[in-house]
Amino acid sequence: MAKILIVDDDQTIGFMLKDILEFSGHEITVSQEPRKTKENILKNDIELILLDKLISGVDGTDVCMELKKDESVSQVPILMMSALHNVGEDCKAAGAVDFLSKPFDMETLTNKIDSILQEKESNS
Repeated sequence: MAKILIVDDDQTIGFMLKDILEFSGHEITVSQEPRKTKENILKNDIELILLDKLISGVDGTDVCMELKKDESVSQVPILMMSALHNVGEDCKAAGAVDFLSKPFDMETLTNKIDSILQEKESNS
């Protein structure tokens, strides 16, 4: 299974996702600090990022764009999520491989993660 980084300022959501994904066999790192995303990717050998659109006043699409411009981490797929309406296209335009509207059910989340990881594996 994969090493996944969850970047969300809502601790409840972060830890709920952590529990569910660890139950599925993934290794999870949770961060509430979007500015430390690159550091977390490199330190924890992250293979997939779950990134919230709005985190503590920081726009997740800006974080996504910065990561995609940085060759040391640009290959890590980013799945963005938000409760805001009509932001999926903005997130994908910023470089996210996919988008999830909150609230989402866990089956949708795990299916998206599995398909992103399979796609990543078949491309490497």
